[in-house]
Amino acid sequence: MYNRPFTPVWITELKPNEVFVFGSNLAGAHGGGAARVAMNRFGAIWGQGVGLQGQSYAIPTMQGGVETIKPYVDEFIAFAGAHPEYTFLVTPIGCGIAGFTPQDIAPLFAHAMDVANILLPEDFVHIIDAEYEHFMDSFDHDSDRSSNNW
Repeated sequence: MYNRPFTPVWITELKPNEVFVFGSNLAGAHGGGAARVAMNRFGAIWGQGVGLQGQSYAIPTMQGGVETIKPYVDEFIAFAGAHPEYTFLVTPIGCGIAGFTPQDIAPLFAHAMDVANILLPEDFVHIIDAEYEHFMDSFDHDSDRSSNNW
């Protein structure tokens, strides 16, 4: 259950314990979009395409399809869970220069819904909630059908 604020749409400054989570490329060429903001404002390091750097955390999104992003998102969620002293502000990674939609990327963050120190974009939360409700509805219907077979 997600019961905390959403990531702000525009992030121009961070509190000392906050981390800006952005989409990057594996080469760490932070030339545009949120990656450039991360480098110019929040300590992202040119040439480092993955992980914590300054007050930012890079998740590669430019190396292929959604399935290539998932391991990096899983790694990030585990990292955030192990570092409750930080609050991670996830931007809509992959939904700019990389060309994915929120519908493509949001499901990758389903496990982040229960990690208290991860803030997600509002669109991501609504998409994850809708997918969960759809799943539960189909599960309930399947359960109704199977119970009639006894």
